[in-house]
Amino acid sequence: MTDSKLPAAFNRLAWANLAAQAAEQLSLAATPIVAVTLLGAGPGETGLLATFQTLPFLLFSIPLGLLADRGSRLRLMVGAELLRAISLLALLGALLTGHASLRWLLAMGFIGALGTVGFSVAAPALVPSLVPGSALARANGRLELARSLAYAGGPALAGSLVAWAGGSTAFVVAAVGSGLAVAWMRGLHEPRRTPAPPRHPWAELREGARQVWHQPLLRPIFQTAVIWNIGWFVLQGTYVSYAVRHLGLNAASVGLTLAGFGAGMVCGALLASRVLARLPLGRAVQFGPAMSPLACSTLAATVLWPSAALAGLGFFVFGCGAIIWTISSTTLRQTVTPGALLGRVSAIFLTGNAGARPLGAALGGLVGAQWGEAACLGLAVLAFAWQLLLISGPAISRLQGLPPQEV
Repeated sequence: MTDSKLPAAFNRLAWANLAAQAAEQLSLAATPIVAVTLLGAGPGETGLLATFQTLPFLLFSIPLGLLADRGSRLRLMVGAELLRAISLLALLGALLTGHASLRWLLAMGFIGALGTVGFSVAAPALVPSLVPGSALARANGRLELARSLAYAGGPALAGSLVAWAGGSTAFVVAAVGSGLAVAWMRGLHEPRRTPAPPRHPWAELREGARQVWHQPLLRPIFQTAVIWNIGWFVLQGTYVSYAVRHLGLNAASVGLTLAGFGAGMVCGALLASRVLARLPLGRAVQFGPAMSPLACSTLAATVLWPSAALAGLGFFVFGCGAIIWTISSTTLRQTVTPGALLGRVSAIFLTGNAGARPLGAALGGLVGAQWGEAACLGLAVLAFAWQLLLISGPAISRLQGLPPQEV
């Protein structure tokens, strides 16, 4: 993850990010596997576990974003990663002593996710203080490549570790990852910022919300991200059932088609620098949203031509577009947001995305129950077409390069 063209301080952050992302994805995948294989959890219990692992994004993104803008973002990241390490060690201890229970998995999953939220809010806010504006896109690409590799490899590694050596081994490896992340960050120097005058939290939150809603480049990015997440979770909530019933896939084949998303993320992260170099910035930002209707239409085509390969191709295109969107839109967001507001703006984006996910899942469930899984694919196509319209306005379309960086 080291890049000689980027400052040494950022390279330390990149290694810490890689270790943290690996720990997160490994633990997220291992926990439900342990719940099912060791505790006999069913669909209801695993669904509840997934809820506890995502709820902190909705509940704590805003408070932690305020904290990131008031104090040291590096200390917040270190504390968040230590919190995740503690939750992993607590899970390990419960497994080794025979005291593991669903309630314990729920509690530790919630605490570990709280650590993820703190890291996710503070990291994008810290990056602009470590690299010059001209290198932001390359720096974000490095961070997203690490996330893509962890996303693609974490579930497979977790399954293998649990199958070969038991659940405790998976949590040991994840805890080591969190420990390495903390070690890398401990040697990192955070540039000093002028302390913000103390104000009421609601006043600070309103300031961040005004930045998101009234900044002409941020508003379409935020709206697009929310609608994209609704469409994605309409699709996610129904795809497995659709793949089994309509495509006739077994569990292994379903997993392979879903793995196309991770593979697409990795390819997108590797191609992102070329896309950003060859396209005007506005078109690069629109590239990912433009790929999503194409990807979903490819999946919808399996209604007429049932094919696992076609479904896997759809997820691959999704992953490739999504990661280029993340890199380009994050770079633009960091540039047009004043440094003092970066934590709050990142938190508002996280909260909007988190709130959209259960809405999309519920909408997909209602439509699927009433009209079937194929109707959900059609609904998802409409959602992805909508988000493309939102990002295709003149403010983004006319953007040739990064605007002057806000300070």
